[in-house]
Amino acid sequence: MKRKLLALGAALLAAVASILVVHLPPASAAGGLHVSGTKIVEANGQEFVMRGVNHPHVWFTGRTSSFADIKALGANTVRVVLGSGKRWGPSDDVAEVISLCKQNRLICVLEVHDTTGYGEEGAAASLDEAVTYWIGHKSALVGQENYVVINIGNEPIGNVDAGQWIDATANAVKRMRGNGFEHLLMVDAPNWGQDWQFTMRDNAQTILDADSLRNTVLSIHMYSVFNTPAAITDYLDRFQANGWPLVIGEFGWRFNTGEADDETIVAEARSRGLGYLAWSWSGNTDPILDMTVNFDPNQLTTWGKRIFDGPNGIKATAKEATIYGGGTGSPSPTVSPTPPTGGCSATYRVTGQWGGGFQGDVRVTAGSSAIRGWTVTWTFANGQTVTNAWNATVSSSGSDVTARNMGYNGSLGAGASTTFGFLGSWNGSNGVPTPSCTAS
Repeated sequence: MKRKLLALGAALLAAVASILVVHLPPASAAGGLHVSGTKIVEANGQEFVMRGVNHPHVWFTGRTSSFADIKALGANTVRVVLGSGKRWGPSDDVAEVISLCKQNRLICVLEVHDTTGYGEEGAAASLDEAVTYWIGHKSALVGQENYVVINIGNEPIGNVDAGQWIDATANAVKRMRGNGFEHLLMVDAPNWGQDWQFTMRDNAQTILDADSLRNTVLSIHMYSVFNTPAAITDYLDRFQANGWPLVIGEFGWRFNTGEADDETIVAEARSRGLGYLAWSWSGNTDPILDMTVNFDPNQLTTWGKRIFDGPNGIKATAKEATIYGGGTGSPSPTVSPTPPTGGCSATYRVTGQWGGGFQGDVRVTAGSSAIRGWTVTWTFANGQTVTNAWNATVSSSGSDVTARNMGYNGSLGAGASTTFGFLGSWNGSNGVPTPSCTAS
C-alpha cells in the first residue's frame, strides 16, 4: 500500500542552500488541539505528543476492535485511513470512527488516502477534492476539535512537478478555514510524503502563513529516503531551527540496510518532543510493514515489537491526552521533590500505572552552579523493581536503585534540567520514594 522510493545518495541530501530562520507569530487562542510554537497543545495548554500507529480502516472497516487493541498496547493516537470515494470508500462512517477513538481514549487523526501520489498516480484525487470530502462530513467533525486532527490528504503529490504542492496545499488550508473548520490541520509533504526534493522543507512558511488560525502542523513520512542518521537529523534540524511545527506522520523500519532507520527516528522524535505515527497496524500488501499478524495484538511482528516495546517506543513514551484524564486521572502523577544535594536535586514521578507495572520519570535539576555529571539514588519501600530505562544508566541492588547520566545529558547549566524515564514492576502497593542527587 505504500510507494517506497529508492534511497538517495548523501550528496543529494546535502546539496541544498541554507534557509533563513523565520519565526511563527503566536498561535491563535484556538479551542481544542492547536499549535503553540513548535508544539501541539490541548485546549488547557498541556503539551500533547502523538505516539501511535496508522490503521487502514477504509480497507478493513470490520476491524473495529483494532482501536481498543491499539490503545491497550499503549498508544495515545491513531491515524485512520479514510477514502473520499475517488479511489477508495467513500468513508461515510466518520462519526462512528470518531466515536471509536473517543471510546478508546485515543486522539483521532483522520486522513483522506485517495490523494496519494497525485500528479504521478493517475487515479489519485486532488487536495481540492479532499477538501470537498471534508466539507461533506463537516457535521460529524464540528465540535470534535479536542479529539480530532484533520490530515487533509495523504502524500498529496508524487514525484512529478512536486512544486505544485505549494499552491495546492496553501489553497486547501485556506478553503478549510473558509468553510469554518477550526481543527488542528495536518499537511503531508510531496514526493510520496518523503520530501526528497525539499519542497515542503523550503516552503513551509508559505503553508503556515496560509492558515488564518495559525493552526497547521507539517507532516513528513520517513521511509527509504531517511535511511541514515545524517539524513534524519539534518531534516529535523531545519524545522527545529525555523520554529516550524512538525510530526512524523508515517515511517517504516530497517528490515534491510536501504530502509528507514527507525531507531534513529524514534530516538530523535523523543529527544525533540516530536510526535510520531508508525505505518501500520496490519493489512499491508507488503506484510513486512505489518505490526501484527492478521490484526491480532497477541501476535506482534518484529516491527510491532520494535515500535511498541522498544526503548523509545510507544509503551515507554506515550502519555494519554488530558482531555481523557491523562495526567489527572488514576493513577495521578505523584511527585517527590528533594532539596539540592551536592549541586543538584531530583524529582520522581509516577506517570502511568497498570496491573503489575508502571512508568516513571525523574527530573534532575542543577543547583546554583553548573554541573558536569549527576547520580540519582533512591530506595523502593514496597518491593518495586526497574525493568527498563532510557536517558540514564540504571542499576539496582536489592531495593536500592542508582541512575547515572548518559554522555549527552550530564552537563547542566545552573538551574537547567534533564529527565530520564523507566518502566517498573510492582505488587501490592507502589509508594513514591524520595530520590537523592549528587553532582560531579
